[in-house]
Amino acid sequence: MKAARSPKRSRRALGGGLGGLTVLVTAGLLAGCSATTAGGGAEAGGEPAGGGTYTVWDPYPQYDKTSDWVKLLDTCGTAAGVTIERTGYDTSDLTGKALLAAQQGNAPDVLVVDNPVVSTLAEAGVLTTTAENRLDVSAISPNLLAAGQSGGDTYGVPIGANTLALYYNKAVLDKAGVDVASVKDWASLTAALEKVTAAGKKGITFSAIGTEEGSFQFLPWFWGSGAQLTKLDSPQGVSALTLWTDWLKKKYAPNSVINNTQTTSWQEFATGEYAFAENGTWQLANAKETGFEYGIIPVPGESGGTAAAPTGGEFVSIPVQRDTARYATSQKLVTCLTSTDNSFATTTALSYIAPTEQVQARQVKENPELEVWVAAVRAAKGRTGDDLGTKYPKISEPMWGAVQAALSGAKSPQRAMTDAQGAAASAIQ
Repeated sequence: MKAARSPKRSRRALGGGLGGLTVLVTAGLLAGCSATTAGGGAEAGGEPAGGGTYTVWDPYPQYDKTSDWVKLLDTCGTAAGVTIERTGYDTSDLTGKALLAAQQGNAPDVLVVDNPVVSTLAEAGVLTTTAENRLDVSAISPNLLAAGQSGGDTYGVPIGANTLALYYNKAVLDKAGVDVASVKDWASLTAALEKVTAAGKKGITFSAIGTEEGSFQFLPWFWGSGAQLTKLDSPQGVSALTLWTDWLKKKYAPNSVINNTQTTSWQEFATGEYAFAENGTWQLANAKETGFEYGIIPVPGESGGTAAAPTGGEFVSIPVQRDTARYATSQKLVTCLTSTDNSFATTTALSYIAPTEQVQARQVKENPELEVWVAAVRAAKGRTGDDLGTKYPKISEPMWGAVQAALSGAKSPQRAMTDAQGAAASAIQ
């Protein structure tokens, strides 16, 4: 393998990204990210290229040396002729440490980071591009790759993706006389919720909490209406918020959604009382333990079809190094971690859908239950996509505030979204 040419530093100073960090790190609130911070950071650099120790930082503090993930890191290190020194951090903690390490000139050799944070690190000059390090991303699904793009460049390789869909309780639907195949759009879903509540059961639960988690869950309905994040108060955007607000008014959804996280909304669904729950790929193992027959359908668009849901998951990136000779080995490590065979093993262990169609097909062949998730991931969008980059969190916060205001009755959906659009427009000027 040829050595990669030496990547150039971003034209923007490394300190330039710190101002927006406080807002952006909240974008990492996805299931699968532990709230526990691993002890002790590892400093990068200092070893000669072509041997020695290479550092990897990741957002998986829940995985120890016996895990398949850490074993894969060691295997890739051995193949590249180096020793891997790995540190796992909580997602939000990792972002701050990566920025600080880059400013100090001791960034890790390989950085695995939550996809909404990529644009912030890129714009701060922390990351090299895939073109600079000759990382092949040609087989990656474009919609997943978009989450790691900024200013026309790509800053890493997605390790996998998760997203949202609707879990359903078959017994609850059967009791209400609802055929799940009839649920194809918002009108048919709402009709199903009406039948379920009339039959004495509960309709749908989701997370509308006033954090990024709430925005994450609202986005399929927002995008499913045809709305764009640059115009929160469009008729389409208002219709999405009106849908949720009407569900609460008619008691098709509980008032608890206002404070629900994705975990607590899942706990509500697991009681067996609800017909539907919006939740993610990461709940599959828990779904098997509910004790009732369940199924999964995509979040429907307003007029039918599969709504675009936001992508979760991480990118494997190569940070800027003082010693540019290290890039050749870092490229080998990233290529190993994201290879077809290793991608299958990693995405299976992390409950992710693979970023390439080849591996997705293998996943479905071995586990047909994943077919609906593959379809959902193929329709999904990166939150920082559409070249929003670091503008996204400045839009997301007013959006989740609008959801909170409308669901609590403090504002009408129209007023809530109009105010949110004003706040977002001012923030991104």
